[in-house]
Amino acid sequence: MPNKEIKKEVEEIKEIMDEIIADTSVPRNIRRAIEEAKEKIAEIDAVNIGAAIYILDDISADINMPDHTRTEVWQLISMLEAVKEKVK
Repeated sequence: MPNKEIKKEVEEIKEIMDEIIADTSVPRNIRRAIEEAKEKIAEIDAVNIGAAIYILDDISADINMPDHTRTEVWQLISMLEAVKEKVK
């Protein structure tokens, strides 16, 4: 069972994801991938967090992604990697 600190970090990550999902300037396929990654981290364990990181890493190279969103995706990956280390 994850501690409060990890849960708080995951909630912050979900909030950033929600902002990207709500941003209509972001292509639909990218918003869909962010939503899929968000669903993965609902269950806080190393495997699901790893899957979410993989999804985000995969879309980070999308040429249609706005630059500000790419920066946010990289930030999400970094935050998820930190959470994954704590969960292990």
